[in-house]
Amino acid sequence: MNVSKERVLVTGAGGFIGSHLSEFLVRRGAEVRAVVHYNSRNDWGYLETVPAEVRDGLEVRAIDVADSFAVHEVMEGCGVVFHLAALIGIPYSYVAPGSYLETNVRGTLNVLEAARRRSVKRVVHTSSSEVYGTARYTPIDEEHPLQGQSPYSASKIAADKLAESYHRSFGVPVTVLRPFNTYGPRQSARAVIPTVIAQIAQGASRLRLGNLEPVRDFTYVTDTARAFVAVAESDRAVGSVVNVARGKGISIGELARKILGLMKADIEIVSAPERLRLDPSEVHELVGGTERIRSLTDWRPDVELEPGLVRAIDYVRERITTYKTGTYVI
Repeated sequence: MNVSKERVLVTGAGGFIGSHLSEFLVRRGAEVRAVVHYNSRNDWGYLETVPAEVRDGLEVRAIDVADSFAVHEVMEGCGVVFHLAALIGIPYSYVAPGSYLETNVRGTLNVLEAARRRSVKRVVHTSSSEVYGTARYTPIDEEHPLQGQSPYSASKIAADKLAESYHRSFGVPVTVLRPFNTYGPRQSARAVIPTVIAQIAQGASRLRLGNLEPVRDFTYVTDTARAFVAVAESDRAVGSVVNVARGKGISIGELARKILGLMKADIEIVSAPERLRLDPSEVHELVGGTERIRSLTDWRPDVELEPGLVRAIDYVRERITTYKTGTYVI
């Protein structure tokens, strides 16, 4: 399949990864229908910040994926669906778990059912490395057991299993793409890398983070966007779960020290109690295995961690007044 020759639907297009994927697809020549979350301000999220020539190439629709009627209507005429719409903040899932079920589970069910009824040629459903829980072995391959260590991860496990069931039960051509930690421009301060950069850039006397020990595997956002297209174009990926990762881990503390060095800052790093997860919920190590995606596609990560961090630093510095670091917001 050549995605560039299809009308493509991207749910969650106003988000961090979704906006980059939408931009990549437009530049590849695809006809893109970009779905953003409905709001009365007609705010398109990060699509407001993409270059004008990209924005002009998008057909933007505002809906709520939890509404089955809206999802069915917006999918009309689309051959490929990239489903990224989700609530993603882990701390907020402790406060509002019902919202995660509505958006992440019911929303995914609506997308799958609409894809079945519309006879869509390909669906790529977005998972999360959080579904693995703390690693029992590394690198984590796609056969690793799943464990719901937060309401967020439980909702994503449920959504992943719905995708699997729609492939096995109805033959819907679904691939579950499972990104490990993605970073880069347009990411909010909810994530660790932009909050580190923003605190430093705003002149904080101490760098306040959560647990410094967990290990994560970071992939630059344009590499993640390319992976979505790579698996969509691979017939052999249909019915599979596919990790997207670099296969290299770094602890949060080491990552923070690396950013401090790149920004030539010398401040103390402290573990703030309000930023800590409950210990049974903390995922201590996530390093992804990449053998499957390398065997099914020609995808390889292009951007190493340090150059990617430099790009993220430049982005946050240019927009530092938009980052709120004085108060921890879940």
